Amino acid sequence: MILPITKLGEEILRQVAQPVPEVTDEIRQLAEDMIETMIDADGVGLAGPQVGKNLRIFVAMADDDVKRVFINPQIIKTSQELSDYDEGCLSIPQVYETIKRPEKVTVQALNEKGRPFTIDADGLLARIIQHEYDHLDGILFIDRGDKDFASKTESQFKKRAERAAEKAKLKEAKARKIAAKIAAKESKNK
Repeated sequence: MILPITKLGEEILRQVAQPVPEVTDEIRQLAEDMIETMIDADGVGLAGPQVGKNLRIFVAMADDDVKRVFINPQIIKTSQELSDYDEGCLSIPQVYETIKRPEKVTVQALNEKGRPFTIDADGLLARIIQHEYDHLDGILFIDRGDKDFASKTESQFKKRAERAAEKAKLKEAKARKIAAKIAAKESKNK
């Protein structure tokens, strides 16, 4: 099932996610839905808070096309070598910024079967892991770049959300008005 993706400005994106207490069928279904949502949105990673779940879970699919599930992940090691990359985020659509991160990471997590694993990642997968791990701590990629760019982006998204809310209000008012006209017309015809 495709899940709605939370956008910049929604409170859950700034919260620290809670550990998954147990890997259940419900958690497995969530992981499956997150993978489907990520692929549908042309993403390479997606974290629990991005689909409205305050849980320490994320999914990733790098250039090797392997679908990975990370439950209660912990980054236990990062390389000294750093690299720059233009990052984007499904929760901040059409916004990109060059972000410097460690080239390699080692992460421990549980998979969708509840089994522990450790993975050494580099390149795109290492970047995805770090980006999604940040989401679990309420950190967005724009927080790791230029501070002016981050505040400008947050301001833009706040204005965008306000305009969308205003449009929704007007649409709702129009629908009520039409429904009232229809009801009045129907009561006249009785």
